[in-house]
Parts: sequence; C-alpha cells; structure tokens
Amino acid sequence: MRWDDGTLVLLDQTKLPDEEVYLRCESPEEVAAAIQRLSVRGAPAIGVAAAYGAVLAANGCREPEPGDFRRAVSGKLEMLRAARPTAVNLPWAIDRMLGVLDRVAGRDPAAQRAALLEEAQAIEREDVDACEALGRFGAELIPDRATVLTHCNAGALATAGRGTALAVVYAAAAAGKDVRVLSDETRPLLQGARLTAWECQKMGVPVTVLCDNAAGWILSRGDVDRIVVGADRIAANGDVANKIGTYPLAVLAREHGVPFYVAAPTSTVDLAVATGREIPIEERSPEEVTSPRGLRVTPEGVSALNPAFDVTPHELVAAIITEQGIAEAPYVESLARLVREGSGAARSG
Repeated sequence: MRWDDGTLVLLDQTKLPDEEVYLRCESPEEVAAAIQRLSVRGAPAIGVAAAYGAVLAANGCREPEPGDFRRAVSGKLEMLRAARPTAVNLPWAIDRMLGVLDRVAGRDPAAQRAALLEEAQAIEREDVDACEALGRFGAELIPDRATVLTHCNAGALATAGRGTALAVVYAAAAAGKDVRVLSDETRPLLQGARLTAWECQKMGVPVTVLCDNAAGWILSRGDVDRIVVGADRIAANGDVANKIGTYPLAVLAREHGVPFYVAAPTSTVDLAVATGREIPIEERSPEEVTSPRGLRVTPEGVSALNPAFDVTPHELVAAIITEQGIAEAPYVESLARLVREGSGAARSG
C-alpha cells in the first residue's frame, strides 16, 4: 500500500496471483469496504490502512468549526473500527487516531488534518521498522538448511513492511541460511496458495504449497524443521488468534516435536484480553466455502460454517517473536514487558 497525495493505493489481494490490480481509495467508506472484502488483509496492514482511512475522513469533512469537525471525523473512525472484529491492530490504530484528535481538540480543521496524516505516516513507519526488527530476532531461531512451514499469509502483503512470519524467513535467507518454505494452501480463501506462494516467488525464496490436511503427514515424516505463523490478536496470557487452521497445526507440531513460533508486532498483543476465549472470532459468508473463487463445490442448498480464525492455546507456542525481542513462557510476564518497551519506543520516536 502507499499514500499518494490524498489517496490510499492498495494492491487488491483478491485478484492475486492472476492479476496485480491497484485500488485507489478516496474515502473512509472505500477503505472499510476494502478491509471487509479482504482486498487489504493481515492485522498490521489493516491497522495502517485504517489510519489512512481516518485521514481520508478528515480530508472529506467540510465542517468549519473545530468541535463539529472532530465529531464528524470521529463518527467515520467508528465506522472503520467496525469493518472486521478479530484483528486488534484495527481498533489499536483507530484509538491512536482518536488520541490525536484529543490532542489537537480546538484547533482549526486544517491543523487536525495535518496531525492525523502525521500519525498515520508514523504508524506506517513503525510497522516497517517492526517487521525488520522481528525478522532479525526470528532469524536467530531458524537453523541453516531449514524447512519452515507457515499458514495463511504473514508477509509483506499483510503489513506495511516485509511481513511477520515471512520476515523471519527473509531475514534468515539474507543472513546466508539455506531456507525453504512449505505453505499450507489455507482454505477456504487460499491465502497460502495464492499470496504466500506469490510473495515467496517474488522474493526468490523456494516455496512449495501443500493441502492443509497434508501437514500432519509431512510433519510425521520429519520434513519440517520449524513452524512460523503470524497473528491477528494475542491475549495477555499468550493465546493466539490466527487464520483458521492454525490451532490444529500447533497440535500437530507438539505431537511431532517441531517448534511452533508466532511472529507479530507488539501492536497485535491485546493486554486487555486475558485469554483467547475473550477474542471475538469473525464468521464470514458460507459462500466462501461453498463457492470458493466463484466455483460451487457443494450441492445447491447446502450451507457451511466459516469461522475466519481460531485460537491456539499458549501452551502450544514455543515463543512469540516481536520487534522488541522474543517472548517466552510465562507469557503474562514476557508479553507485558515487551508491550511496555514497544509503547515507550513509539513515544520516543
């Protein structure tokens, strides 16, 4: 994504890998729609997009009085907040933008617009830096000649930078390690087959796609050295919400003695949520399952369950890789410390 003189330009991920189509969002409603239909997806990317959506809301507001301007823009921010429920980076970014409005309350609309743009650009820069840092930390956990299994897409397409889980792979490769990726196809929307494979190919990283239900057999043969996934929300105790199918992968990893790592910036950690049971899980349209990419695969009249995420208990997580360092159990302590350090770094920056 990029900010282009008052327009948010997004690579439409629903078109990949067949077409590279860019959307030009000029209103917060267009940004919200892009988030909802997954044209932009991935927790950090959603947060950055929402921040720029707030700027678009301010740019489109014509209220001349400071108080009226703030109220109008705040309403648009709440609309953006409601676009998707699970990824915490979305409300996190909206809260930051509301905090800016609080700080500049009473100033003229032009000053408020400028402050919102500055904050959105700061959120984007922070994400780019976080991806680089967590990639470096995570690369230390990847041995040479390693096969890394991942699920969904946690790369550059999911962030403003080089990614989270895939940033670990890219950093390991940059350090001279021989690394290859096994990518679960990630049904029903095939983010692994469509997006992770496309991205790894672009980055020159060897990648092989496998059916989701092949992972257990591949692990049993000893063909996987590490599993690294991203996250959409991490509870205070280390429970991890990520793309549906992550939880059984973690169970299989424990059964076969393969380290299961989560890579995510501290902005994805929600200390207000004690455990994963409190994380809202998005339910998406049954048609994504019954007619993936427009092709019906079930009998007419048959519906489907379509939870977009599941929760992996912290006991199955070997470590959580962040831009502030690597958190290990007990996560209640290590995550809280790293979030504090991340908040301090953001304020000083």
